[in-house]
Amino acid sequence: MVLVTRHATLPAMKCPTIDNVQTVSSNIHSLAEQALDESGGLLRLAPCWVPRSFLQPGKRLKLDPKDLYAYGLNRGGIDERWFASTTPAANDNREPDEGYSYVVSDGKRFTLKDAVAALGARLVGEDIWKKYGRWPVYSKFFDNMGPIPHHMHQSAEYAAKVEQEGKPEAYYFPPQHNNVGNNFPYTFFGLNPGTTKAQLRKCLENWNQGDNGILDISAAYRLKPGSGWLVGPGILHAPGSLCTYEPQWGSDVFGMYQSLVEGREVPWDLLVKDVPKDRHRDIDYIIEQLDWESNVDPYFKENHYLEPIPVADTEAAGYVDRWIVYGKVKGEQRFSAKELTVLPGATVTIKDKGAYGLTVVQGEGRMNKLRLDCPKMIGFKDLTDDEVFCSAPAAKAGVTFVNTSAHEPLVALRYFGPEVNPDAPAVGAYRQLAGNRS
Repeated sequence: MVLVTRHATLPAMKCPTIDNVQTVSSNIHSLAEQALDESGGLLRLAPCWVPRSFLQPGKRLKLDPKDLYAYGLNRGGIDERWFASTTPAANDNREPDEGYSYVVSDGKRFTLKDAVAALGARLVGEDIWKKYGRWPVYSKFFDNMGPIPHHMHQSAEYAAKVEQEGKPEAYYFPPQHNNVGNNFPYTFFGLNPGTTKAQLRKCLENWNQGDNGILDISAAYRLKPGSGWLVGPGILHAPGSLCTYEPQWGSDVFGMYQSLVEGREVPWDLLVKDVPKDRHRDIDYIIEQLDWESNVDPYFKENHYLEPIPVADTEAAGYVDRWIVYGKVKGEQRFSAKELTVLPGATVTIKDKGAYGLTVVQGEGRMNKLRLDCPKMIGFKDLTDDEVFCSAPAAKAGVTFVNTSAHEPLVALRYFGPEVNPDAPAVGAYRQLAGNRS
């Protein structure tokens, strides 16, 4: 016999969403200052979702499955989440604020872009504000079911011809977001050593004949969770299907050089999206945009592959901080990133040399006066406790992280702006560490 107890109907419970906060575009200086004062130098950020019409989502962003096409089927599925972004997404038919991160505080929201404009060096630091007058970088989770077209991002020189900025980028494959590898966990990089420009020209000439064969003159590398790559502008790459954390320059320029991917057509328009209009059929110009020497480098992996490097031997103190993105592009450090792991029950104060955007990939705790929590599933309009922008003064003074779990580590990824970490390792430094272990 089963006894059923009937309870009075409970009122419907609703989680706070962006619909519950007021969007404002004035009085940003005082609102941002208040938010920093109340949190210990931090800004809480809302999730920023970006769709791509030509890709298939990998379903590892923790976005509620019913919201994968929240922008509409015609806009494509949501396969990206951008972090601490002041950069607009270069999508056709985009929403006016697409790509911009929002600060959420005291029942209001305003863009991080407006907060940076209002507070300047108080937020991003003296050096970055003086040189760039903005937050010039961002990061994202990039998550697809299969590979994407072999493409490149223009250098500063070629991007300037269409009034854009060039884009180097880096990859790290967080294990927490890669419980499955999806359809093709391999990435093609560059072109085979010895490849000629005539061979590439033939691929572009064959664009409308189906698969233009560009992958026949490139090589794929198996992707490994917990590792990464540093890729400069002008280098061809066809990212595979691991979910990727991507610190990069604040630009969304690109050119697709592959005509067919998994049976899906890539329109010529995506090859010349950021090419001057009078050069849209100029194949020599399209090839000229590439960093040819880097593309055919016989030591490509040695010059671009990254593995985590501990900042110091600190596990006995209850935490581990590791470099996950490091190295220079053409002699410049354009960005860098670290992965912080705080062990259960531990409290640690971390000092950094500059502002950063942070996202939690595992666990729960506190960061100064803000709660941290890694959500299990996120609705398209949900607010979360997993993303923070840390101001430069707070980073330099030291941020206190507390892991409030008795069982699970607190793991957070944080990325920094240009030239913030001159002490970061050089590409290839992980090999010396591996040698010391043997």
